[in-house]
Amino acid sequence: MTSTDTPTTGTPSADTPTTGTPEHLTSPAPAATTGTPHPAAPDGAPVMLALHQTALGGPEVLRLTELPRPAPGPGEILIAVHAAGLNPTDFKHRALSIFLPPPPLTLGWDVSGTVVETGFGVTLFQPGDEVFGMLPYPYGAGSHAEYVTGPTRAFAAKPAGIDHIQAAALPLAALTAWQALVETADLRAGQRVLIHAAAGGVGHLAVQLAKERGAHVTGTASAPKHDFLRALGADACVDHRFEDFTDTEERYDVVLDALGGETATRSVGVLRPGGVLVSLLPGAEDTRAAAEKAQVRAVTLLVEHDRGGMRAIAELVERGRLRAHVSGTFPLAEGARAHIQGETGRTTGKLVITVR
Repeated sequence: MTSTDTPTTGTPSADTPTTGTPEHLTSPAPAATTGTPHPAAPDGAPVMLALHQTALGGPEVLRLTELPRPAPGPGEILIAVHAAGLNPTDFKHRALSIFLPPPPLTLGWDVSGTVVETGFGVTLFQPGDEVFGMLPYPYGAGSHAEYVTGPTRAFAAKPAGIDHIQAAALPLAALTAWQALVETADLRAGQRVLIHAAAGGVGHLAVQLAKERGAHVTGTASAPKHDFLRALGADACVDHRFEDFTDTEERYDVVLDALGGETATRSVGVLRPGGVLVSLLPGAEDTRAAAEKAQVRAVTLLVEHDRGGMRAIAELVERGRLRAHVSGTFPLAEGARAHIQGETGRTTGKLVITVR
């Protein structure tokens, strides 16, 4: 593991697990050794390495496995993956059967890399182009591998001013923030927005997007992360461990909730009439009833791949208005360790898996 925030010696930081790492996770097997055998490549067919699993469970189910290299179908491109972002949805789908069918499977939706081959009908890219994007969520997973295919219009040209690690940290989280604040809530200059988990993957990008829209931003996070949020442009911070975000006379036009459950329901109470609550996880059963009573709109967002959104994100990056904070990188062979760190819930910004 390497990290921009975390020293490699001495006392662990708040983002570093304090427990040891099982030996089999530091040196994963080169192929799946338990469970259902992985698909074999026909003799002479190209292969690749992938962070693959044949069963649901903890990080120990992830194995560096040799699999057949995919080929692009009509309207698709084959990408040599340079880096792939890691998101909480990866941890959840590794452990539970949510949207995806049962294993075997390879996770990962964020990708930044180089086009190797184009399928029939592709006109937007050609081999050698550097691209970044989000594979169709939820059924298009597979970027935690050396190669991946995806629909051409899920991708945009990688901004020239950032490397593949920075680019890979953006797609899913930035698209989520964009679709929540810009397209769903129609956030405008002068409005006031509350962002829960503001130092997390979606949250820290949402802070930047909201400021770019001219909004007044309040973010919830633990106190040690408040300086980080202020540096991103947050106008006010709430320590979620010791402060009640509802204990205020402040009323918001928009709340972005990445936590769900009771947080979503309680967020209704800090919205002004006509305001919008955008949750990324389901709220409690009474959230919608509370919203109707308070005359606010409450919706749950599931992010969608979108070339237009990716191009808007790329343009903000190129103008220096949006940047992902990468708190740690892990080579593909140490992907299980990345899952261990991510599941602590203490990561600031994003973790990224490096492939090339």
